[in-house]
Amino acid sequence: MYKRQNLWKSYKDVLFDTISLHNGVDSVWAQWEGKGTSLTAKTYTNENIIKSREVEIWNEKSCIYNNIIYPKTGSNLPCFGMDLMGFNDKRVIIVFDFQHPTENYLFSVEGLPKGRGDYRFFEPGNHFSENIYIQYCTMDEVDEHLEMFTTYLTKYKNMLECEKPTGTDTSVYKDFDAYMTKLDPVGGYLTGKFGKEKAESLVNDFLFCYD
Repeated sequence: MYKRQNLWKSYKDVLFDTISLHNGVDSVWAQWEGKGTSLTAKTYTNENIIKSREVEIWNEKSCIYNNIIYPKTGSNLPCFGMDLMGFNDKRVIIVFDFQHPTENYLFSVEGLPKGRGDYRFFEPGNHFSENIYIQYCTMDEVDEHLEMFTTYLTKYKNMLECEKPTGTDTSVYKDFDAYMTKLDPVGGYLTGKFGKEKAESLVNDFLFCYD
């Protein structure tokens, strides 16, 4: 269990060190237990972002970490999202990307690798960027992708510090959250573990609440 719960520790350390996240008011949104599975949902902030909202789900076999950073508005910046999904020892999917709130807009960052092609759930140009990073590996290979994660996050940190956004118009994220609500495949899994009411609340009131 210890290994599973700490699978993404190095990634979280890089995230919090690079973006300098800290707890906001009422930062713990949920702490649930259900059918051998634990879930925590928390929010963080800093001077350049509206929020960073994270969900971590783990049990004896798996550990899933999801976080989307919503920057303050007015500078046309993308969000930064990560889906770090360890389902078992041999099946891990690592996804991180610059996720622009404008629909049908292909965001791109010079000097970073480009996505290889078609991916289920992740369509470059429809809120996902040309640089979407998706890799499949084992749990023992997770940290092999940490350097690239650090590179992407550092690029994002530089965007935030260069633009220094100040706006708080969350309507900018309405279409983005609506799209992610339709796309996100976690609802059925959450319902099976924690019940329909909690699952719907997590998706609509926490994960994608600007819809």
